[in-house]
Amino acid sequence: MAALSSAKRVVIKIGSALLVDKKTGDLRSEWLVGLAEDVKMLRDRGVDVILVSSGSIALGRGVLGLPRTELPLEQSQAAAAVGQIRLARAYEEVLAPHGIKTGQVLVTLEDSADRRRYLNSRATLATLIGFGVVPIVNENDTVATDEIRYGDNDRMAAQIAVTVGADQLILLSDVDGFYSANPQIDPTAVRYDTVSDITPEIEAMAGDAGSGLSKGGMKTKVMAAKTATASGCAMAITEGSVMRPITALENGANCTWFLAQTDPQVARKRWISAMKPQGVLMLDAGAAEALKRGKSLLPAGVTSVIGSFGRGDPVELRSPEGHALGMGLTRYTADEARVIRGHRSDEIEVLLGYPGRAALIHRDDMAI
Repeated sequence: MAALSSAKRVVIKIGSALLVDKKTGDLRSEWLVGLAEDVKMLRDRGVDVILVSSGSIALGRGVLGLPRTELPLEQSQAAAAVGQIRLARAYEEVLAPHGIKTGQVLVTLEDSADRRRYLNSRATLATLIGFGVVPIVNENDTVATDEIRYGDNDRMAAQIAVTVGADQLILLSDVDGFYSANPQIDPTAVRYDTVSDITPEIEAMAGDAGSGLSKGGMKTKVMAAKTATASGCAMAITEGSVMRPITALENGANCTWFLAQTDPQVARKRWISAMKPQGVLMLDAGAAEALKRGKSLLPAGVTSVIGSFGRGDPVELRSPEGHALGMGLTRYTADEARVIRGHRSDEIEVLLGYPGRAALIHRDDMAI
């Protein structure tokens, strides 16, 4: 059984209906203050927190006086542009009194579908977390078209959880868990406390995308659970409109936990090791030993670069004797790697003419 008390890194998904009053279009400030207190509670015990929040269009719609019906794409994007400023400011204002810094991260589906963008997103989020910042992630509705949209925040939250290597994802919803049928329609519907395996029967219970209690429905939540749990992240669905919803979850509020199928790092290493290498990096003895101890690969340890590859591509790592050591996702192109190989990381800017990352391959992007 999953428990929030065991979490080390948590992604919390917040929908528009929780943040913005449907009738007035105003921010639910008191609720947001309570959420900030929950974030502080998690942070005080050493938990990394990432918030995936919608609400920019809903907030911008009210400011621009747009109708509460479905908007044309260009009006949605305009509303998002206005609302994103207010959304970011709202989170900053409620978290700053707790000494918590915030940063806004806007993403689209392309950022996870393209390996290079994925690695950049992962590196940015990891750096923010390293600085003690709580990232506020939102879909970039100002530029996203239907072709590059996630389409629902549940799926986006699951992808962010995978990207940051979270061990728990919490969907704050308008329903208190996963049911065998829609409880508003079927009085015999039963709520599941735990789902250990997402079987075809479980998927069938979720119904079609529009049949759930919130936008996207329960089907999108089960799809999100499949993404998260396969990557080592447990996922909870719980009712989010109550004050201090995370505290309520810890205190036994109704919910459904979808259990992780593996450890996040194990899942990531398995994913990397299954890739087809686009090139080869030959290492010296010191670098080969450092990798076996779980260290990142620095340019100084590379003796030769074989093949043609781009940033984010998988490359094979070989010992001085030519033995395969593992696979890694490179942060430099093959041409860049040839320039910086054998050099110290503090020489990269001089050699390339622009600042670069210290590691050629970070240990988190490596399967040895």
